[in-house]
Amino acid sequence: MMDNRTLIAIVLSIAVILGFQFLMPAPTPVAPPSPPVADKAALPKEAPAKPAPPVSVPVAPVVPGPEVKDIRVENDLFTAVLSSKGGTVKFWELKAFKDNKGKEVVILSKPGVLPAVSIGADTNFELSGVNFHTTAKDIKLDSTNKTGVVVFEYAREGVSVRRIYTFHHGAYDVELTDEVSGLSEYWITLGSDFGILEKDDTVHVGPALLTGTDLKEFKPEKLKVPEVFKESLKWIAQEDKYFFAALAPVTPVEEARAWLFKDAAVVAFKGKPGQNSFRLYAGPKEHDRLAALNLGLEHVIDFGFFSIIARPLFWVLKFIYRFIGNYGWAIILLTIAVRVPFIPIINKGQSSMKKMQEIQPKMAEIKEKYKNDPKKMQTEMTELYKKYKVNPVGGCLPMLLQIPVFLALYKVLLISIELRNAPFMFWIQDLAAPDTLLGHIPGWVPLIGGFAVGPLPIAMGITMVIQQKMTPSSMDPKQAKMMMWMPVVFTFMFLNFASGLVLYWLVNNILGIAQQYAANRKLAQQTD
Repeated sequence: MMDNRTLIAIVLSIAVILGFQFLMPAPTPVAPPSPPVADKAALPKEAPAKPAPPVSVPVAPVVPGPEVKDIRVENDLFTAVLSSKGGTVKFWELKAFKDNKGKEVVILSKPGVLPAVSIGADTNFELSGVNFHTTAKDIKLDSTNKTGVVVFEYAREGVSVRRIYTFHHGAYDVELTDEVSGLSEYWITLGSDFGILEKDDTVHVGPALLTGTDLKEFKPEKLKVPEVFKESLKWIAQEDKYFFAALAPVTPVEEARAWLFKDAAVVAFKGKPGQNSFRLYAGPKEHDRLAALNLGLEHVIDFGFFSIIARPLFWVLKFIYRFIGNYGWAIILLTIAVRVPFIPIINKGQSSMKKMQEIQPKMAEIKEKYKNDPKKMQTEMTELYKKYKVNPVGGCLPMLLQIPVFLALYKVLLISIELRNAPFMFWIQDLAAPDTLLGHIPGWVPLIGGFAVGPLPIAMGITMVIQQKMTPSSMDPKQAKMMMWMPVVFTFMFLNFASGLVLYWLVNNILGIAQQYAANRKLAQQTD
């Protein structure tokens, strides 16, 4: 029984680590889906069967005349380019961050299939295609010139729009106000690409929405029908692992909607004509900065299913960093701190495994004697455990208890922008990137199984082998041989993991080896 449960627990841990991000079911929307354009056949039964009210004025055509004008706005944190075409955002570059080519991070390089911050009378966002009038000139903000305003205006065939952007020195957030008349409804969206630097299969990339404190994330393949939300609307966003763009309403909005627009997943707010005010944020997922805005934007940092464990770990990691100024050493100290509470449990588990090893011959005898009588075998095994005071699951418990902590810390190290480009020591200059040192040394094979090779995950694999050799086992020889492949499997898994996570696992293994050595000595003395 112990053998099977141990094996199942270990295999389960691998499955959880590999599949946790992809196997969790998507959250259920709080309101029934509704298509962008009313369609009686597609509406749910409880929804009204009549189409949305028609626009009260003709759709505004593209206004001929002045050429499209771009306005460049720059402060100490970002450079943005606004376009008079739709009064939209055309380009957004962050100054404090570099991409993998050493260039400044660009979270909007060009308008996508739907321009950023488009507006319209419906979900076609037809006003994104018209040319607005503006007298604004390029703006550069600094400590003496702290605020800049860009105004776009449009008026034709009864439709009037006045859009005002207000930028500030030292801030990623922008005040956005639309004064609208002549439309029956008012729609605004972040578009299809704003806020996204790069795709990453380990995290959600794309549109998101916050209702209350409930984070909704949307994937194109799952948006078969639109999803509509009307309660406690906080913000809509487009995100990747480390960066995002978001719109948080200052004035009330009626609903938020997520749907496919020309095969791109988008989110939008629906409001009423009149004055609609928002805070537009486009920048990094820095928790403290976002929390200070008091808009709930810090909830875009998704710590996952074990967030109740991950958030305290994140705070402790940052607390340690404030004192030592190095996230690598902060991870090491955090690993030690996380390990300490498990010492008594691990000691009990090691003692239980040692006892199981000692009674293994007697267990084998019972299995052989009662192999044709499973019920009797179970009874005899239970009596054997009682006689020698052995808990058959005692060896599994420490490992099972550590899995949630590992997954929580895995999530923290995976998504924390604080670790992005954060150096540790020697060749590890980015704790958020894999260790690929050996792949760049002449004479070494640069890739193994498609992964770049680094000494950190190899060292982690070696420590797993050492720990496994030192740990008492009640497995039969066949199972033991199979378990020897575990370090190899884990090493290949960790080859492409962030260096910070591999560092955590390596230190955890070293601490485990030290604890196992002490436990083995203690058990040997008791035997003598």
